[in-house]
Amino acid sequence: MTELAASRTGPRKPRELRDVHEFLDQVRLRPGMWVRRGSLQHLDSMLVGYAVACEIHDNDESFDFWNGGPFSQWLWKRTNMAHPSNLGWAVEIERAAESAGTPPMEMFFSLLDEFRAEQGRARSTQER
Repeated sequence: MTELAASRTGPRKPRELRDVHEFLDQVRLRPGMWVRRGSLQHLDSMLVGYAVACEIHDNDESFDFWNGGPFSQWLWKRTNMAHPSNLGWAVEIERAAESAGTPPMEMFFSLLDEFRAEQGRARSTQER
């Protein structure tokens, strides 16, 4: 990938993306293009497909979005759930968004920003 492509903040071609987080940044720019009806369950399915493709092609990228994975674990703590949900992060965020009167995709990206910020702090602490 060229340095110019890496620095671009607008829409990018999939081959220019380095990881799932850059892919999610593209979804954020144009969610209607990527996700049918703004459904987080569709987004979750797409992300699982992404992870499976990484496995098939021997890409060792860490993946935070499995049910029970780092994002789910963070979400359960963040929302003070006594027990992790078997329904997964997408269903739980959709439920919370409906209760709050917020679009689910908007709530997801707000939570994702919090998760990324906390993970960034955790990585910085570990690197010291």
